[in-house]
Amino acid sequence: MGKTILIVDDSTSLRQVVGIALKGAGYEVIEGCDGKDALTKLDGRKIHLIISDVNMPNMDGISFVKALKQIPAYKFTP
Repeated sequence: MGKTILIVDDSTSLRQVVGIALKGAGYEVIEGCDGKDALTKLDGRKIHLIISDVNMPNMDGISFVKALKQIPAYKFTP
């Protein structure tokens, strides 16, 4: 199984373009439309990399990363 990458961005088209490129390179891709949505996608499975926008509604990228780092399983996820 390939490595898993989480894409967090409020732009649907950007998530799709990045997702297509990463899937084509053999990665498993998970998408979140903002920080709050992305946090709900974290179910304990290994995430190898997170690509996040900074400016998003509901929860911006900085707040998302701060919340993410409070979850022990994702504390060291780049």
